[in-house]
Amino acid sequence: MSILIDENSRVVVQGITGQEGSFHTRQMLDYKTIIAAGVTPGKGGQQMEGVPVFNTVQEAVDKEGANVSCIFVPPPFAADAIIESAAAGIGVIVCITEGIPVLDMVKAANFIKDKDLVLIGPNCPGIISPGKSKVGIMPAPIHKQGEIGVISRSGTLTYEVVYQLTGAGMGQSTCIGIGGDPIVGTSFIDILKKFKDDPQTEGVVLIGEIGGTAEEEAAEYIKAGFNKPVTAFIAGQTAPPGRRMGHAGAIISGGQGKAEDKIKALQDAGISVSLNLASLGKTVSEVMAKHRSV
Repeated sequence: MSILIDENSRVVVQGITGQEGSFHTRQMLDYKTIIAAGVTPGKGGQQMEGVPVFNTVQEAVDKEGANVSCIFVPPPFAADAIIESAAAGIGVIVCITEGIPVLDMVKAANFIKDKDLVLIGPNCPGIISPGKSKVGIMPAPIHKQGEIGVISRSGTLTYEVVYQLTGAGMGQSTCIGIGGDPIVGTSFIDILKKFKDDPQTEGVVLIGEIGGTAEEEAAEYIKAGFNKPVTAFIAGQTAPPGRRMGHAGAIISGGQGKAEDKIKALQDAGISVSLNLASLGKTVSEVMAKHRSV
């Protein structure tokens, strides 16, 4: 099994005829992801790499059975693209776009809050279930099908962690980049709940960063009864307060969001925290070996 996507997912790419959309559509097709349709307003009736292009997401749902969307729409229009997918009944929305205005995301988040769907992102690398499907921009060759679930706020750190896991002989069940913006659709806890119920996932790697309280909240949830081993890493341990580092949400402000506070919360919850990114793969191997020997 995997979570959220699998080999039967039917993806509609919003912004498929743009430079990024077309490039990554080809990459997803090469991975055998089912790209059922694309959407670019005004270009309906065209094709891109044999994929039919429609003017609206609703057409892609009605005519091609799309149930997952991948958004490569420019920032000024991306929040509306999220709303359009949600209104069309898409169950998993993956928004890659970076730089969406916060007030636009407030509107989108309010629109989807009571709907039965999952929004991954924005400002994220997407999701991959190795050997089954990938939706987004994650580099396919470093992934290997297996038993470790990966949740991360950082795209590039996700790639480094997966590279280490694969190198250590540990495949992945599903890898998800939840995004680094102040407002994102999916939290660590949302994904942990799904990994808890996924029989393929035997352990989890959680990659956090400075800013916000998402990691502390995840630590509380794990401590309360998450029954699979978790290994964590927190980026930004040397970041100065008041300066944004990398993501829009990666800023220490108002006395909250410090790396040391997050690390302490995770350790207090019984989570193994690697303080050195280069040794994370080794730490996960040790954690999983210990868990299996119990």
